[in-house]
Amino acid sequence: GIADEVPVWDEDLCIQCGKCVFVCPHSVIRTKICDEEKLHDAPEGFRSSTAKWPQLKDKQFVLQVAPDDCTGCTLCVQVCPVKDKSEAKRKAINMESRTPILEESRKEWDYFLELEEMNREDLALNQIKDVQLLEPLFEFSGACAGCGETPYLKLMSQLFGDRAVIANATGCSSIYGGNLPTTPWTKNAQGKGPAWSNSLFEDNAEFGLGMRIAISQQEYYAQALLRRLAGQLGDDLVTKLIQADQSTEAGIAKQRERVAALKIKCERLEGSDVRDLLAVADSLVKRSVWIVGGDGWAYDIGYGGLDHVVASSYDVNILVMDTEVYSNTGGQMSKATPRAAVAKFASSGKASRKKDIGLMATTYQSAYIARIAMGANDMHTLKVFREAESYPGPSLIIAYSHCIAHGYHLSMGMQQQKAAVQSGYWPLFRYDPRLIDTDQNPFQLDSKAPSMKLKDYIYNETRFAMLAKSNPEHAGNLLELAQKDVWDTWRQYERLAKGYPLGEQAGAEQ
Repeated sequence: GIADEVPVWDEDLCIQCGKCVFVCPHSVIRTKICDEEKLHDAPEGFRSSTAKWPQLKDKQFVLQVAPDDCTGCTLCVQVCPVKDKSEAKRKAINMESRTPILEESRKEWDYFLELEEMNREDLALNQIKDVQLLEPLFEFSGACAGCGETPYLKLMSQLFGDRAVIANATGCSSIYGGNLPTTPWTKNAQGKGPAWSNSLFEDNAEFGLGMRIAISQQEYYAQALLRRLAGQLGDDLVTKLIQADQSTEAGIAKQRERVAALKIKCERLEGSDVRDLLAVADSLVKRSVWIVGGDGWAYDIGYGGLDHVVASSYDVNILVMDTEVYSNTGGQMSKATPRAAVAKFASSGKASRKKDIGLMATTYQSAYIARIAMGANDMHTLKVFREAESYPGPSLIIAYSHCIAHGYHLSMGMQQQKAAVQSGYWPLFRYDPRLIDTDQNPFQLDSKAPSMKLKDYIYNETRFAMLAKSNPEHAGNLLELAQKDVWDTWRQYERLAKGYPLGEQAGAEQ
């Protein structure tokens, strides 16, 4: 209950795009679709509108806000694309005083929670509009209002749900992720949710790799036991369990049904093999292993382990939430800190350029690598998460994460993400090794050439602007170098996207 104002939905203006749900850092904005009769007993004033899905026109769309858990960050209002033609400042979601509507909002929220969730198999998970209907299993964290990290974690929990197994490095995400005795990692109506554990700064990549290896060994053991017990369990069930296609939500649902049938059969049998199979049967459903942390872990203290995992062949997903500074421990410089930014241990502005772990990781040519910024391109962010998780090897996602350490009001976080991309400072790209043996280039540059000057992006932030005020000449020199960094990086990426080896093309240009 820390917010003075909370979002209020205008169902008549709303186009049901899902953008507000997508960016909400605390999972307080939720949507569902239900039959109209399900709303007959709803509290007075409970809002709904006809669903704007061609196949669901006979159903009602509901958007609800958790009044006690909203932090009032206003990111939802900032990203709403709809404006009232008769009142320019009014959107489809608007901030209003919390106190007058608190009691009725609480009743509406409680009623909303009792409505059934959509069947995942009926949703197009490559669309923001449909992803908004997925239940988040990461909610109400203690992260800062307007946090740039948590929307990525929430998205991960929506897409991969109770199949996710998460190794979390020390940092902000370990504090708001496990602020015991509570945790924002939650469970669904079936009582299942992601498995989460926090490790150290220096070994989280190895910690997550250990999870992956253990889960794989359990799966291999379960398959061996299935073959051993095929005569008792039935060859057809055993074959389907071992050869199951789990690349889609429908395939995963079918495998869950098979595992449930397997457990029923095992309950009727005896023997040590049967007991062991019951213990590892759930490993037959595809798990989604995620190694999560910030730039202090990924670029610095834990980089050796991260590099080791990226160079491996194991099916793990690494999510780096890059705030470009040691946010949780007080704002110290990291190797992700960009040139010209002020931080602890860089009080005169960082003199060297930012480390490019994404480009470095592509040299292995065996890992999926991508750089994303939700505020610049939400569809690209969604696409990358799905591609990375589907890749049968290591994947690395580097996510632009705005932060209070940057020194501006985080209600403008998504605009700053967009400016970072437009200035060329944060080019969006994907490197997919699956394309190496095709006619397509594995390196795909997903953002346009810089369309604004770097200074128009960075001087919105105190970490850059303070140096321009205290030492204008020095700041000007660093800005000139930083702008050169932008163009050098862009040209590197552009050459890769055109299929030229860096050294060869650079030499030809010279």
